[in-house]
Amino acid sequence: MPEISDNQMASERVKVAIIEDLRDLREGLAMLIGGTPGFECVGRFRSVEEAIAKIGFHLPEIVLTDIGLPGLDGIEGIRILRGKFPEISFIALTVYDDDERIFDALCAGACGYLLKNTQPARLLEAVREVAAGGAPMSPEVARRVIELFKNFVPPKQSACHLTPQEKELLKLLVDGHSYKTAAYHLGLSYHTVSFHFRNVYEKLQVHSKSEAVAKALKERLV
Repeated sequence: MPEISDNQMASERVKVAIIEDLRDLREGLAMLIGGTPGFECVGRFRSVEEAIAKIGFHLPEIVLTDIGLPGLDGIEGIRILRGKFPEISFIALTVYDDDERIFDALCAGACGYLLKNTQPARLLEAVREVAAGGAPMSPEVARRVIELFKNFVPPKQSACHLTPQEKELLKLLVDGHSYKTAAYHLGLSYHTVSFHFRNVYEKLQVHSKSEAVAKALKERLV
């Protein structure tokens, strides 16, 4: 049997970076990843801003990122870093399990969404899944996503009557934009965009951004 060189073993490791503002958790994750065969921790950052500045020096395959971060939040971080490094995959690792943040993270480009109470072995398994092209979620999160789609009773397509600008705004939501970034993208004021979105929600018969995104995806409105 041929021997496996150190270089071959290194190339087979899944390279992971961490964005987490809590020092103990950040260092604990780094120890878990770095101390497990088949994984390598190539970066740990306290903020999205630090990750943007430094992550390119040792590019990871997977980034584990908190959402509730000081400065730029993790969802905005996913969107920015995906734009700069499209080859990186992202897993949200957070305490938040509400519909709004789940959909915002997935629309921004997260490949997985895990809660921080995820067991270490499951966390490592999820990283492997993403590296293989999967999309792992904590069971609680997966149930919420399924329920949100399942419970929709969409109106007839003709009842929507979205204007071209409203469709463009809805597409921006689906792409992970916030009201603020959508306004910047279109060169409109925040208040103007907010007004248009209220009309979009009324026409779609939804009450939140996450419901609007789910409706748009399910009904292929954009």
